[in-house]
Amino acid sequence: MNSGTISSLYILLGILFAALAVGGSLAISETNLPNVMNFNPPPVIPLKEQPPANIVVDAPLPEQLKMGYVVIRYKAENLRILPVFGRDALKILPRIGHLHITIDDLPWHWLDASGEPISIRGLPPGPHKVLLELEDPIHKVIDSKIVDFEIPPLSSPK
Repeated sequence: MNSGTISSLYILLGILFAALAVGGSLAISETNLPNVMNFNPPPVIPLKEQPPANIVVDAPLPEQLKMGYVVIRYKAENLRILPVFGRDALKILPRIGHLHITIDDLPWHWLDASGEPISIRGLPPGPHKVLLELEDPIHKVIDSKIVDFEIPPLSSPK
C-alpha cells in the first residue's frame, strides 16, 4: 500500500468513528434493510417472522422443446432450496426445503434439492405435464405448480 491509500483509509475510519460518536448506528436488522431487488431475507439476520413460501415456475424453454429436451426454470420465494431433511431442519430460519417432481401423473416422483433448473429428456412427442411441489424438510407440500407443454414431433436427421 502506498501512503495515499493509507491516508484514505485513516480518513474513512475517522469519518466512521465520528458518525458513531455522534449517535449514528451501523447496526443492521431486517427492518432497516432495503429490499430493492426483491431478494430473499439474508441468512445472517435473525427473522421474527417469515412471509409464506411459494414457487414461481417459468414455461419450458421453447428451443429445447423442439429437440425433445425439457428445461423448466423455477424460483422458490421465501425459502432456500437445500438438501437438509428431518424435524430439526424445520427450526432453520430462513426456512429451507426442496422439490418433489412428478411427470404426467405417474405414481412416482423424484426429489430435487439442487436449486437448478429441472432437466428432462426422453419424453415422447405430445402433450405432457410436470408437477413441481415445494416441500418443507419433512416432505409436507408448501406450494405447487403444474407446467403443461407439448413436445413437437421430432424431425428425423437427413
